[in-house]
Amino acid sequence: MQSIDLTDHFLIAMPAMVDSYFAKSLVYVAEHNPRGALGLIVNRPIDMSLGSLLERIEVPLQAEGVANLPVFFGGPVQTDRGFVLHRPIGHWQSTLVVNEHVGLTSSRDILQAVALHGQPRDLMVTLGYAGWAAGQIEHELAQNAWLTVPAELRILFELPYEERLPSALELLGVSLTNLVDEAGHA
Repeated sequence: MQSIDLTDHFLIAMPAMVDSYFAKSLVYVAEHNPRGALGLIVNRPIDMSLGSLLERIEVPLQAEGVANLPVFFGGPVQTDRGFVLHRPIGHWQSTLVVNEHVGLTSSRDILQAVALHGQPRDLMVTLGYAGWAAGQIEHELAQNAWLTVPAELRILFELPYEERLPSALELLGVSLTNLVDEAGHA
């Protein structure tokens, strides 16, 4: 199978997706290489605000306008650990650079900066992430589990979570109601 790089792409779950973690999900792929892939589900908020998360990890909140931001279920791996998808990249202790604009940070210092200064402003906080072993994502694509499309940052950082999946589908010229459960085979 030809090697593809889905870093900085969206994965859109097909309607037949039976895995309850990923059904009706939009995943942002932060890293994809021959060893596997790492992504975040970006349209599934959990019953927790950023303010309550900061309180739980004992980071004092002083910045205005961040307490009510939603925290998202990023995926089924390491659900006790926080991940912050953000722009600009900045300089944090542990950041995966996705592209020239976006970073994925797992160190506490970014949450401290958000709590103190409200920066970076464009951010999404998740608990957990989605991970795939080498070749797994390619296999799932061959099984018609996902549609893929290059990501648009406005969808991640400017749209409410409930608009992200339909907006990603629009990038492909598809609406959710037009997707069918099975692929056609000639």
